[in-house]
Amino acid sequence: MPVLSSARYGKDNVRVYKVERDAESGTHTVTEMTVCCLLEGKINESYTKADNTPVVATDSMKNTIYIKAKEHPVNPPELYGAILGQHFLDTYAHIDAANVDIVVHRWTRITVDGKPHPHSFYRDGEETRNASVRVSRSQGIDISSSLAGLLVLKSTGSQFHGFVRDEFTTLPETWDRILSTSVDASWKWNTIPTLQALRDNVAIFDKAFNDARTITMKTFAEEDSPSVQNTMYKMCEEILAAAPKVASVSYALPNKHYFEIGEFVCSCSDC
Repeated sequence: MPVLSSARYGKDNVRVYKVERDAESGTHTVTEMTVCCLLEGKINESYTKADNTPVVATDSMKNTIYIKAKEHPVNPPELYGAILGQHFLDTYAHIDAANVDIVVHRWTRITVDGKPHPHSFYRDGEETRNASVRVSRSQGIDISSSLAGLLVLKSTGSQFHGFVRDEFTTLPETWDRILSTSVDASWKWNTIPTLQALRDNVAIFDKAFNDARTITMKTFAEEDSPSVQNTMYKMCEEILAAAPKVASVSYALPNKHYFEIGEFVCSCSDC
């Protein structure tokens, strides 16, 4: 006999754009996010018996995402995600956990005549800052933070040699190559017991993100890399040292190959 082993449902791809205006200076700060919220709890009968009594409509969830973004800070995204998740637990007794995923899209202030413009911005690449927040009645708040889509390249300072060779190997060893990758780095925080405990330590999230981004680019640029895997391991070590409340770090650094052919360079994403 079939049984429902687990269930969660919610609203995805909710676009949120918030402008914060400093009346004294006339400077605006903008934040653009894409938010996903999935709820868990005593909702099984909505699946097994077509009983919608426990269902919080996804329309209500979408509007809650907007309202909480208006009422509360959206930076750092880890705080906003925890506030949003806690709201659903406080409002609906039958909801046991809220899962909030946030993608923050990068807008950079335009500089005009050497001065930052107060209210004009440009899209500085496709890099995003992300936060995944799970707020649970029984297990506290679990957060993973990440940066994704940071495209980097260096034209020298990368090696790859000494690897296993067999009858199917065609890749030559090299002591000097072009290295390019799209960086996805994530770090999982130790469980936070309450929203108030998170508020009391909220500064750790921006610091960890800025440190992780700086460590990633500095290590990538300065190291004469013996391999991608060794370079990412060093990045992980440095992030763990810079953020003591982080439990683990992971990287994905897929090669974007550039092959030298005579005097030409081949950029090939399919190799």
